[in-house]
Amino acid sequence: MRKIRTFVFYLFSMEIIKIHDKSFEPYIDAAQIQQIIQRMTSEVARDMEDTTPVFVSVLNGAFMFASDFVRNYKADCEITFVKLSSYEGMHSTEKVRELIGLDISVEGRDVVVLEDIIDTGNTLEEIYRIFHNKGVKSLRIATLFFKPDAYKKNLKIDYVGMPIPNRFIVGYGLDYDELGRNLPHVYQLNTSLTMTNLVLFGKPGAGKGTQATFLKEKYNLVHISTGDLFRYNIKNETPLGKLAQSYMDKGDLVPDEVTIQMLQQEIDSNPDAKGFIFDGFPRTIAQAEALDAFLTSKGIKIHGTLALEADDEILIQRLVERGKVSGRTDDQDESKIRNRFVEYNQKTAPLIEFYKKQGKYHAINGIGSIEEITNRLSEAIENLEK
Repeated sequence: MRKIRTFVFYLFSMEIIKIHDKSFEPYIDAAQIQQIIQRMTSEVARDMEDTTPVFVSVLNGAFMFASDFVRNYKADCEITFVKLSSYEGMHSTEKVRELIGLDISVEGRDVVVLEDIIDTGNTLEEIYRIFHNKGVKSLRIATLFFKPDAYKKNLKIDYVGMPIPNRFIVGYGLDYDELGRNLPHVYQLNTSLTMTNLVLFGKPGAGKGTQATFLKEKYNLVHISTGDLFRYNIKNETPLGKLAQSYMDKGDLVPDEVTIQMLQQEIDSNPDAKGFIFDGFPRTIAQAEALDAFLTSKGIKIHGTLALEADDEILIQRLVERGKVSGRTDDQDESKIRNRFVEYNQKTAPLIEFYKKQGKYHAINGIGSIEEITNRLSEAIENLEK
């Protein structure tokens, strides 16, 4: 029989719990949960004033929520429990199993489905499909937690207890690989202990792209290059790609908010990433502040900025030699290269002070073999404060 192994320790005066191989930090305490439920029951009771609703609790996750919900519901009601799940471990399988356990007739009844959490909406889609064929008078959905960033469907959710970021949570009925349901509070996955998020700086020719490839493989990180993001979105004619192209067609610079939205989508599409390398972004203080704000909303942060430093004359020679092979005209004209360095100094160099004030700036000697520079970067990364 598998035993729960939950360890409690303290980090920066916060209680952290460990279940299996994951650490979780406090997110919503029991008192807050009860306040949310009291508000939700009042909203439902107002809408159900002239009827006796049937509450349908979706097991296993919603059993604690349903229990407290009915306890707080002051008017007449009925409740039944059904089984309909799509989660294994920390990931939605996106394969919803058939509903089991609906042993009462709901034909002509006002039904309120009680869900613990709605993220992608796959389970919700199946719920709508099933009850559409049950002849119910009305169908409403009440969920304790909702992840708008993960939601992929265009289906109505009538009552939302609390919108939350797209981070894994456990406790109060929610589990991690079947453990943690009995916790009275809700905890969220503590990515600050496991993630490594880096900003890679360097003038043209400093070798950012080469080093980002090595670091991505070594530390299992997601490499986010703004150049790649633009090319992908424009090539695939996404809404953001079309918007960016419209500015480019007019000869205008693409606004920061468009670039940031592309980056946000890339981060949201990699919720299980062990970390990110940001290459080519941020380029300005405003972009750095926007990146910090977005990452903070996700409960994560930049751990270090690594700047590959090299003498301008050496970099110019590198670019000229590269231009002979690549055919890139901007790498063959020395005056154009120097202009790119001037632009870098004007726009990007102020970020040095921004990150120095945060204690996150690390200058790396960018002269030497690829392996030597990779080793210097690795040493800096492994000594970063988490």
